[in-house]
Amino acid sequence: MTDDLRFTVLGSASPYPRAGNPCSGYLVEGGGARLWMDAGSGTLGALRAHTSLDRLDGIWISHLHADHCADLLTAYYGLLYADIELRAPVPLFGPPGIADRLAGFLTNGPRRSPVEDAFQVVELRDHHRALVGGLALTSRAVTHGMPAFGVRIETEDGACLAYSGDTAPCEALTALADDCAVLLCEADYARAPRAGTEAVYHTPEQAGESAATSGARRLVVTHLGPSLEPAEAVTRAGARCTGPVEYAAPGRTFGVPGRSR
Repeated sequence: MTDDLRFTVLGSASPYPRAGNPCSGYLVEGGGARLWMDAGSGTLGALRAHTSLDRLDGIWISHLHADHCADLLTAYYGLLYADIELRAPVPLFGPPGIADRLAGFLTNGPRRSPVEDAFQVVELRDHHRALVGGLALTSRAVTHGMPAFGVRIETEDGACLAYSGDTAPCEALTALADDCAVLLCEADYARAPRAGTEAVYHTPEQAGESAATSGARRLVVTHLGPSLEPAEAVTRAGARCTGPVEYAAPGRTFGVPGRSR
């Protein structure tokens, strides 16, 4: 367990897993806590290479598209019916309706599956704040055409990570990433949608602009669309911001420095 803030990429593929790369999911560690941030398809196996479900201090879910939450279903079985002795339900922060969505899939008879035995469900709202161990979480509603959230994660030593979830550029994300050490931002669009079409993602250029506007000191692009190669996305994003830009390669761990460093 570490006090220094860091995150490990469990997966960053969109919209479905690639060979060797699950969908969106990250293990955030710091302040003596472990947080599973998004639980896309395939991320539970990657998570278990680092920790077990019963050693998590919380789970945070940006929105209810399967590539960000599907592995909650298998996590439910792991928590209740496998080799784990669960002392208490794991805190699960997610969009409104997340418990009923899980129960709707998991229930196979007249009795509703006991989702709350596995997860202590807390529904997110705009400006929601929570403590997970020594991690302070601030969630904001972002622009994705459905209930969706980004998050700012801070530790006592001033380390700060901002995560976009899935969203078009918006003021809420800029506020979350204000002067943060690292912005982890999706860049799904290879090209911006045509005029008159609602935008729900960033292009690489827009990810760079969100980093620059917010004053984020480092940008990590993730959730690249199927037609985007990592090197291209990094180059395009880097043309719009002054700080370093990197790709969320599966398995990689990124340190998030505090103010004293």
